[in-house]
Amino acid sequence: MSDQRGSIGGRIASARKLRGLTQGQLAERVPCSKSLIAQVERGHKPATQALVAGVARALRVGVGELTGQPYGDESRRADRVHAAVPDIRRALLGWDLPDEEIRPRAFDALAADVERASALGRQARYGRLGEMLPGLLEELTAAVHGADHPERLYALLAEAYTGATAIAYTLGYFDLRSLAMERVDWAARASDDPLRIARTQWQRSTLFLANASYDKGGRLLARIRHELGEDVARMDAPTVSVYGAAHLRSAIFAARTPNAAGAWAHIGEAWECARLLGEDANHYGLEFGPSNVAIHEVAVAVELYDGAEAVRRAGLIRLPDTVAPVRLGHYYIDLARGFLYNGNRTKSLEALQTARRAAPQQTRNHPMVRETVRMLVDLERRRPKALSGFASWVGMP
Repeated sequence: MSDQRGSIGGRIASARKLRGLTQGQLAERVPCSKSLIAQVERGHKPATQALVAGVARALRVGVGELTGQPYGDESRRADRVHAAVPDIRRALLGWDLPDEEIRPRAFDALAADVERASALGRQARYGRLGEMLPGLLEELTAAVHGADHPERLYALLAEAYTGATAIAYTLGYFDLRSLAMERVDWAARASDDPLRIARTQWQRSTLFLANASYDKGGRLLARIRHELGEDVARMDAPTVSVYGAAHLRSAIFAARTPNAAGAWAHIGEAWECARLLGEDANHYGLEFGPSNVAIHEVAVAVELYDGAEAVRRAGLIRLPDTVAPVRLGHYYIDLARGFLYNGNRTKSLEALQTARRAAPQQTRNHPMVRETVRMLVDLERRRPKALSGFASWVGMP
């Protein structure tokens, strides 16, 4: 068994002992079984995102204290993303202090750049996105403060701020993520676009997910659906996308509770929305459609710790080439966990390698990737060269 001091389980044990709690006392606060805490701390079982969030809340520590994020990285290529963070932070802090020396370009030119930034986010190319965002945010800030009717410019700014939330989430800069979300909300409300505001509230729900506030997050998503209306058949395509995406996020919340029946019920509602939509779409950057619903089926099974069901449902999926790399990365990271829970270590590593090909920066910085790799390393008596290479690429000793 490997040294657990640098693992999520090792960090949970250290944080628990620092607060003078037994494994049983921590389990009561999460809540979960004492045996789960013991197995995760000893490295016998992988930590799930739900457990990490629950322990962080119970111990009153940040999620990053348990995952070790943001991860250090010796690779200059990977450091491109981290290097952009200070400039992104400064741009977010200056939301009401536009640079008077900036002369913003015309709306169409700004819209084209925002579209390019969104495309980089879909492709999970966070290095290039990080280099692009600070200047774009500064220019959009100057534009909205200098315009007589800035609503459309605020919509562009909200979309650009969303790129900052994606980078902060991927790298594990949780304070930056919260700051960026505040800016997204401010700009979305100023855009006077009800659907953009609803999409922003959907985005806000991720903060409740990360902090194990499942009841409040679920209520927020229910409110979004209620405000959009109950008659899905009468909604236009963008509204269906937002409504369906709220059901998908609700399914993850229910699975984390855990409430399997509720989770699968939300998946069923999302399928109805996808059927009405008829095809994959990307309204407001939500990537909603049949492919994303199928991807979430696997995610729900993994959240429920049901590896057999995750693998079974994955076997029914045929994802088109048009699925965004950022979604493919999440899918194969989840599938790797599903194979691990189902006892198929070879397929688990293959799924991780596929995630790497689809979205390398996302895969390299995802805490569940490291947790899966750590378990694979511990379980393999003769460590395959491919596994050693992958662990080295991720940055694990």
